[in-house]
Amino acid sequence: MSDMTETTPGWLSSDELEMTRARMPILYVEAVPVRVDDSGEVTSVGLLLRIGPDGTVSRTLVSGRVLHHERVRDALLRHLEKDLGPVALPRVPASLQPFTVAEYFPTQGITPYHDPRQHAVSLAYIVPVTGDCRPRQDALDLVWFSPQEAVSQAVQSEMPGGHGVLLKQALAHAGCVI
Repeated sequence: MSDMTETTPGWLSSDELEMTRARMPILYVEAVPVRVDDSGEVTSVGLLLRIGPDGTVSRTLVSGRVLHHERVRDALLRHLEKDLGPVALPRVPASLQPFTVAEYFPTQGITPYHDPRQHAVSLAYIVPVTGDCRPRQDALDLVWFSPQEAVSQAVQSEMPGGHGVLLKQALAHAGCVI
């Protein structure tokens, strides 16, 4: 037993995370950032532009793991701030019921969602943001699309791992007629 005090509770080392990913599903939250008008109708959808480990550029949603002993609401806020910046002013839904649960598998074809690293279960939310969004961490940019542009073949082809499917589900759930 070690006498060292854990200073970052909830975080796993890279090796521990890889070992855990190989043995059990990991819980994630995903957020579809949207701008809404005064009547609550979605007017635009924010998609992050990222460079993957293999150098490919893709569009993604806000996404991240829920840490040990972290509330889902706190994880959602943490990832929104991490990806959109501290003044994005997200309005997390009062109910934490997700619009869908996405199951990512390392084997393609089981569900529309694929993550070659792991089996993951993701709670997906639509989150209106009203502030100034400035991507941080590993995102290059945040681009706002109309709902129609977001579901276009050009944008969908830039969204790997099933994020395009998740985006379409979010817009359908929000009542966007596309």
